[in-house]
Amino acid sequence: MNSIPQKIIVNIEDSKYLSWKLCLINKLKSLKSTNIEIDCKNLDLSCTDILEIISIAKENNCEIIGFCSTSLKTIVSSQSLGCKSQFIIENNSNETLKINEKSLTFSKTYFHQGTVRSGEYIESSGDLLILGDVNPGAKVSAEGNIIIWGRLLGIAHAGNKGNSQATISALQLRPVQLRIAKKVARGPKEKPQIGLAEQARIDSEEIIISPLETS
Repeated sequence: MNSIPQKIIVNIEDSKYLSWKLCLINKLKSLKSTNIEIDCKNLDLSCTDILEIISIAKENNCEIIGFCSTSLKTIVSSQSLGCKSQFIIENNSNETLKINEKSLTFSKTYFHQGTVRSGEYIESSGDLLILGDVNPGAKVSAEGNIIIWGRLLGIAHAGNKGNSQATISALQLRPVQLRIAKKVARGPKEKPQIGLAEQARIDSEEIIISPLETS
């Protein structure tokens, strides 16, 4: 019989006196359950951090069944490694809202859940988070950053009002066309590295694509 999942909270407050790694190790030692869910709160964790959490759990005979977080970077990092992940929104009353609607607006970030199909167009006046693929023939646009929790195969335009600091991130970034502010570029032809999320940004007046930050 499987153990009842037990949620482990790893947050900024824990790292005030201890690093989140030491905090996690201390909590794992006191667990009776081997199946755990990691609540990362608002910690921005990279792919390297997620792999380290998984390794620490295994060393303590625990199995991670999923991650949840209010950090988009943490969600993209964990999902790019094939981990079950859930993005959570916090409001001013410290209540949480899990993404379970087709699409919703919260603050200045627009969320869309599901595939954006050919001929469809989604635009945001702030950041844009898509939980699904953007198919060829589809277009997504935002004044801020674009994060795609899936494959980007269509057209994406971040910083559409001239924000050259905007970025476009995806689990697989192979678009027909990329736009950031006034810069335009075509997607790379080579196949993406498996399990590696990517990000497009402007550097030296050109759009470059690189692995999502892992440090």
